[in-house]
Amino acid sequence: MTIFKLVVRRALMSVVTLLIVSLIVFAMLEVLPGDVASRILGRDATPEALALLRTKLGLDHAAPIRYLAWLGGLLSGDLGQSLVSNRPVTSILGQRIFNTVLLSTYALLLYLPLTIIPALLQALNRDKPLDHALSVVTLVLLSLPDFLLATLLLLAFVVMLPLLPAISLVDATSSAWEYIRAMTLPALTLAIVMSVYAVRMLRDNLIEVLDSDYIRMAELKGLSRRRVLLRHALPNALVPTLNITALNLAYLVGGVVVVEKVFSYPGFGSLLVDSLQLRDLPVIEATVMIAAFVYVAANLMADVAAILINPRLRAS
Repeated sequence: MTIFKLVVRRALMSVVTLLIVSLIVFAMLEVLPGDVASRILGRDATPEALALLRTKLGLDHAAPIRYLAWLGGLLSGDLGQSLVSNRPVTSILGQRIFNTVLLSTYALLLYLPLTIIPALLQALNRDKPLDHALSVVTLVLLSLPDFLLATLLLLAFVVMLPLLPAISLVDATSSAWEYIRAMTLPALTLAIVMSVYAVRMLRDNLIEVLDSDYIRMAELKGLSRRRVLLRHALPNALVPTLNITALNLAYLVGGVVVVEKVFSYPGFGSLLVDSLQLRDLPVIEATVMIAAFVYVAANLMADVAAILINPRLRAS
């Protein structure tokens, strides 16, 4: 019952948060100079032509009216039509979201071992050469920007070892194997970027948990080192790391712009950049709201998962 109340309370807070985000996004787009009509007709357009196109696109209505109309459509599942291509926004987002979900899933599958294994090795060998070496590696990777890490992986696996494609172009006709090959380098880039933040926190949490009294009591009872580590220490150490994982989930949706551009991957992030360049407001608003929804949902799932994993939080 406690978990149910938590979910309901956080869900209501999430709705309010998304409403505030929608207001902020709409207001920020309103104050930007220019509009899609001037972008379509170009600099030589006459005022009469601009006014006619703005009327056709519905840009002549007051901002509050357009916001309420867009919000009503959003709540009913109607994201509107693109001002540039005149296609439904849902049809534009469909394939791009599918591509980004596949890439994100692949990156998460790589993220888990890249986070847990180094943290376990460091915690079990604290203040030893292996611990220091892995700390140096994580610090170096932490200091690398996304685009530089992606470029280094391109040099390693495309130029020096030509195993993977340099450009990750896929479409609806691509096979599963073509998707895997195309997504490997961008997914590895995303997984490394996410894991370097989580490894250091998980290492410190594991060391703290391994020094706790209940872990020593479990060892005194004769439980194997592996059972103590995987059954008792790791679940409790994972709880603080869940918040970083939640942020990483949001990053996968809204922060993959650089990685997708480097590898020319047709995903969600590159669509947002193209829409911003064209001032395609319905597509921009839809992509930002989807990213905000994933961010809020990821944090909600992290809170619930923390209670399910940690018995002490369930008792409280």
